Amino acid sequence: MRVTLLGCGGSSGVPQIGGPDGRGNWGACDPAEPRNRRSRSGAVIEDAAGRRLLIDAGPDLRNQLLAAGIGQVDAVAFTHTHADHVMGLDELRIINRNRRAALDAFGSYLTLAELRSRFGYAFHPPPPQGFFRPSLTPRPIAPGEVVEMAGIPVRVIRQDHKVMETLGFRVGRFAYSTDLVAMPPESWAALEGLDTWVVGCFQRQPHPVHAHVALACEWAARLKPRRTVLTHMGFDLDWAWLRANLPPGIEPGHDGLVLEVPGA
Repeated sequence: MRVTLLGCGGSSGVPQIGGPDGRGNWGACDPAEPRNRRSRSGAVIEDAAGRRLLIDAGPDLRNQLLAAGIGQVDAVAFTHTHADHVMGLDELRIINRNRRAALDAFGSYLTLAELRSRFGYAFHPPPPQGFFRPSLTPRPIAPGEVVEMAGIPVRVIRQDHKVMETLGFRVGRFAYSTDLVAMPPESWAALEGLDTWVVGCFQRQPHPVHAHVALACEWAARLKPRRTVLTHMGFDLDWAWLRANLPPGIEPGHDGLVLEVPGA
């Protein structure tokens, strides 16, 4: 199985808008290191048969798919409805055109209800000619279920983001967990035996709704995957600093990183 990290930045990306010359606030990140330039978080999971599941549709989706050379996906799964995870939803109309069909959209009941209220036109029946708007077929899911998404069996995992519940996704020995600060006990059990884990880690110091470096490392030590890759990183987390200071088996992700997961 192949996983492409489309983006690995937090809600503002790196650099943030601003800076002394108006060309970006890099915080602690070295602007000369290209892996510090981070778009908003998202990923594509591709199985051995070539079926692709898009996780989230953030505001950078168009450029991310072009950069990754991905012109088609077979379904989309939403972790939650914060803007940095859904505001590229309109870009899915070109996916509709390429597929010549509506796209299954998986999410919790609350997530799909919120998306319907904000993007109601995307959930109408497909237009009779062409796709001048996105066309999504809602597929409600709940934590604890194993659901076929794009023909790929996916275990749905409950996560605590404090301000709301988010969903994580496990496929075989891979799991994707972003935007969380805690896990209920049943979710830890669902994550046992991982080979590769992509997990959100926003900054160095504790944060009220996101994991920080020490907490993400604590979680990785508990689960013991072969490889833990950090995502949803803010401008406090310089790529080289992370490489030098993270324990063995834990690494920062970067936009466009491709992970090959064995035995998935």
